[in-house]
Amino acid sequence: MIADDVTRAVGLARETLAAATHLDWQKPAGGLEWSCWETVEHMSDDLFGCAAQLGPAHPSTRTHVPFGWQRRREGGPPLTIFVDPAEGPSGLVQVFEACGAMLAAMIDAVPPDRRSFHAYGLSDPSGFAAMGVVEALVHMYDVAAGLDLTWSPPANLCTGALRRLFPSVPSTGEPWLTLLWATGRADLPGLPARTSWRWDGTPRP
Repeated sequence: MIADDVTRAVGLARETLAAATHLDWQKPAGGLEWSCWETVEHMSDDLFGCAAQLGPAHPSTRTHVPFGWQRRREGGPPLTIFVDPAEGPSGLVQVFEACGAMLAAMIDAVPPDRRSFHAYGLSDPSGFAAMGVVEALVHMYDVAAGLDLTWSPPANLCTGALRRLFPSVPSTGEPWLTLLWATGRADLPGLPARTSWRWDGTPRP
């Protein structure tokens, strides 16, 4: 996947979120233990983190770039990126968009063969782009459930993410439902529910 895919996924999520800033973002996000606010902070943090991993000229293949992080409450997401609650949902949406732009810019800026650490395994700019897309699409699903919003991303974004990060997942003709199944959020006929999962960002030939 490429920078334009990240920009598109983040842009679609931003549009949906921007239309919901009048709602209560402290509600739980779908089946997560986090609030909708915390989940969008997590989405922002993941986009920023993917960008950060690609930033050094000689990235580590063994560990993260050592930004500080913390949990603001027990059970909350571990984050580097936080938003002042006084800024409200509109401020959080702006931070989300900015972090997406950072990742897209970094993907375009670095050599395509750059390799960097991820907790699920070594990856490259294409892999980190796909991670950003999955984070935006799937966690937007969680937030949409919490805020009672409609969210159905384009099939080609879902297909691209599945091909890049979930190469062993069967093709079903329903890429969005398949991506939700791959990330433990939906059922697919004839396939067992996923109670745990991880993607494969390994660089492809």
